[in-house]
Amino acid sequence: MLQTTDFYQTRETYTEGYFPRREPVVHAEPDQRVAGPLSEAELNRFEQDGFLSLPGYFSPEAVAPFFDELDQIEKDPAMCDRDQVIMDPNREKVRSVFDMHRLSGAFDRMTRQPHLLAMVQQLLGGDVYIHQSRINDKAGFCGNGFEWHSDFETWHSEDGMPAMRAVSASIMLTDNNPFNGPLMLIPGSHQSFIPCPGETPENNWTQSLKKQTVGVPPREAVGRMANARGIEQPIGPAGSLLLFECNTLHASNANMSPWPRSNLFFVYNSVENRLTRPFSGKAPRPAYLANRDTPRALRAA
Repeated sequence: MLQTTDFYQTRETYTEGYFPRREPVVHAEPDQRVAGPLSEAELNRFEQDGFLSLPGYFSPEAVAPFFDELDQIEKDPAMCDRDQVIMDPNREKVRSVFDMHRLSGAFDRMTRQPHLLAMVQQLLGGDVYIHQSRINDKAGFCGNGFEWHSDFETWHSEDGMPAMRAVSASIMLTDNNPFNGPLMLIPGSHQSFIPCPGETPENNWTQSLKKQTVGVPPREAVGRMANARGIEQPIGPAGSLLLFECNTLHASNANMSPWPRSNLFFVYNSVENRLTRPFSGKAPRPAYLANRDTPRALRAA
């Protein structure tokens, strides 16, 4: 039975404070914990921090064609006019490209890479499907940053994701170094849901994907969590992999370096956590942002 009770009230029903997490972080049964590809030490680290960094998971040569494909998208005016392609406010550079696994056969195969898929299935305790896929790109000197947020807050409020049972896999298509705006995460922040003030505007995604103003947690709450556990910045060469839990607070600075930073994201959701009506009460976001089809379990390529 699909969950329709809102255990994580936010925005229109905002109240100060935290909601404790209701779901486990690692959903694997005891036999899955032992049999899966992630070791007990890696599972414990994911449970404790809300993310797991695997530098050099793929070779730079294996991911170079994906960065080249992004470059071709940016040079194609027709592609840049598609809804899936989000340009920066000046429409000079690509900020994000969504639905990558449907735009490209190579990206689709990457979502089903056997070892990657097995890790995600272990973390989520069974079959999964792609909720969302995207590339976030930050061009050298001018790539904009992303505000502190929990992905789950948006997916719950605007997409109707009932529970915290989703994982993002971020694959670095370029080197991520301390200077080109890598992802920042607050360890342990996934254990509490922080409500965000503000009403969700109609068709909020038309603005929020360029600059997020709704669905941003209060700075005091972010500060308390960062002061308690610090901020970590997983970096690594092109091909590195970061797995992070859907409720982990994260952000990234603008890229003031001359080096581009492009990361590919696959969001895996449990087939048992399919979307319901958005909990904000607004119309669902487009399918390229949130897969509302009846989930079909991914199978290894």
